[in-house]
Amino acid sequence: MKQRIVTAVIAAALFLPIVIYGGLPVTILAYLLATIGLYELLKMRKINILSVPGIISVLTLWVFMLPREYQGIWGDFYYSKTELAILAVFLYLIYTVLTKNRFTFEDAAFSIFSAVYVGIGFYFFNETRQEGGLVYIFYSLFMIWATDSGAYFIGKAMGKRKLWPEISPNKTVEGSLGGVICALVVAVLFVLFTDIDASIWQLIGITAVLSVFGQLGDLVESAFKRHYNVKDSGNILPGHGGILDRFDSLIFVWPLLHFFHLF
Repeated sequence: MKQRIVTAVIAAALFLPIVIYGGLPVTILAYLLATIGLYELLKMRKINILSVPGIISVLTLWVFMLPREYQGIWGDFYYSKTELAILAVFLYLIYTVLTKNRFTFEDAAFSIFSAVYVGIGFYFFNETRQEGGLVYIFYSLFMIWATDSGAYFIGKAMGKRKLWPEISPNKTVEGSLGGVICALVVAVLFVLFTDIDASIWQLIGITAVLSVFGQLGDLVESAFKRHYNVKDSGNILPGHGGILDRFDSLIFVWPLLHFFHLF
């Protein structure tokens, strides 16, 4: 626990000032975190990030995450992200032939899907901050921290019914509900003490959904780890694991801030 607290304090001291400052440093931070997250996913499948498919995945991720204000930098040679993703798919499939199926169709699907999965969350993290949504970034962070902490402590104290033992044996239904309740407390505090643009009932409703989806994001990453038989996605954060271990819930939450038109 001591190591977890020390790591969390150091990480927050590095992460939060950049987020508060905004601008290009946030874009660089988003790209860095997403690239590390992609590396962790590819490593689970034993795909080297410096291999041909690994490099294609990184380039796909970087193009996918390109902020709106930079999307026209190619001028007359500009293609949409969808078109470039299709090109990446073709390159993966060609590589399966060149390697005589040592790099399989499943590897190709995993590689492209990993880039999209990681890229979606960090793209919307960057877009939210660049469009002046600092309060929404803090709302999402505190809401997920409250969900995680509430689920852990309430589950430990009162948990009896397993939530999804095949995926995450320690999570309980009681803990999950406790996490949602703690997230709702955060929502009320943000309506009362910040300039977040939502009524208390709007934010309560949206927060309940975001808290549940955040927990589903956690379970998705747990399913990856269980399938590939790894304890943590990485070890870059002592006591916490990897980048995906810390941002798995937020990868689901940040896009939903936009889908719900909260921001």
